[in-house]
Amino acid sequence: MPLVPLDAATGTVVAFDDHRGWGTVTTDAGDELFLHCTAIADGSRTIAVGTRVRFRVVPGRAGRWEADAVEPLAPASSGSSGLSGSSG
Repeated sequence: MPLVPLDAATGTVVAFDDHRGWGTVTTDAGDELFLHCTAIADGSRTIAVGTRVRFRVVPGRAGRWEADAVEPLAPASSGSSGLSGSSG
């Protein structure tokens, strides 16, 4: 299913670098989206890898889809923050 802007979606944080303030979220449909720390709804500016999240899909500044208004659904099952997973 193609991404539609401003649709509510759910997925999992697959990478997040606290120092750089960005990472990626994979939607339940398998799409990978950029995640900036300012898009975390509670203002914490950090989120653990593995956290299940709800978010809006929005067009980003770099011409790619991004996650916005990111809200954790449950605590991360394991792990630490820091860049992990594969990102291009």
